[in-house]
Amino acid sequence: MDFQLSDDQRALRAGIRELLTGRFGRDRMRAALDAGVAVDRAMWGELGAAGFFALRLPEADGGVGLGLPESVLLFEEAGRVLLPGPLAATHLAAGAVGAVKGAADGGAVVAVLEEGRPVAHLEAADALIALGPVRPGGEARVLEGDALRELVRTARPVRSLDPLTPLHRVTAGVGDGAPLPGATPLRLEGALLAAAEQLGSAARTTEMAVQHAREREQFGSPIGAFQAVKHLCAQMLVRAEVARAAVYAAAVTADPAEIAGAKLLADEAAVRNARDCLQVHGGMGFTWEADVHLHLKRAWLRAGEWLRTAEAEEALAADLCRVHACDAGDP
Repeated sequence: MDFQLSDDQRALRAGIRELLTGRFGRDRMRAALDAGVAVDRAMWGELGAAGFFALRLPEADGGVGLGLPESVLLFEEAGRVLLPGPLAATHLAAGAVGAVKGAADGGAVVAVLEEGRPVAHLEAADALIALGPVRPGGEARVLEGDALRELVRTARPVRSLDPLTPLHRVTAGVGDGAPLPGATPLRLEGALLAAAEQLGSAARTTEMAVQHAREREQFGSPIGAFQAVKHLCAQMLVRAEVARAAVYAAAVTADPAEIAGAKLLADEAAVRNARDCLQVHGGMGFTWEADVHLHLKRAWLRAGEWLRTAEAEEALAADLCRVHACDAGDP
């Protein structure tokens, strides 16, 4: 079996990278940061026009008709540039759920409510997917219109690590939303897309560290010539590539245990690579002008979304117990 990207997949990745670099480069990201605008409606519409949200919607319904592996490639590129907004929820609403009008073309912003957790981008949302507990068959609901407005009215803002991810704590119930078939597939696919964003961030911080190590000089030599810095950069690359293999494999199989493992590895790669990137940059890495701290803050936040560490570990442990029980029952 050939696990290399196809020519079409490479073209897709190159195309979305070109779009995001041109439309959400560092200058625009910094402008959004200074203005405090997390969800740019014009940018959201451009993403919709490019097929970002409708990628998995069937062609007969106006979508692109591709699959989860292609979605992972898009979200990896989004993670590289720290593209803000509830990308995964809107993508799932457009392609996997098909329950929110306007999500596919970028006309609607869809956020996600996970039980017991703050909601990101609630004030910008036109619809809200409310996920139930982390268990098979857990229900999910979609809130729009008056039900959503009431939820927003009673929510209270909480301090966010990431300046481009505003958070609100929801206190009202969500029983009035339209029911969806189940929360488990949505949560797993959302976790995989979040893992892809973490992978993109991990790869980008590796590139940033290597570039700085080549350019910054101490004692008349680039700091990349020093063994300690070489080891940091090498370890960053290893973490990113291991996470890449896990995320790509999980996108192909869509196996719950593999998605849980991919989320664990991608979270670790994103957080630890950002921290090591800070070490390579030294004191300037902690300054507001550098972008390294933004990757670290976003990585910390994403690690708590869709499938947290403890939940992913429980899913892996349950799968190992199931496999062990099956093996023990063999003659």
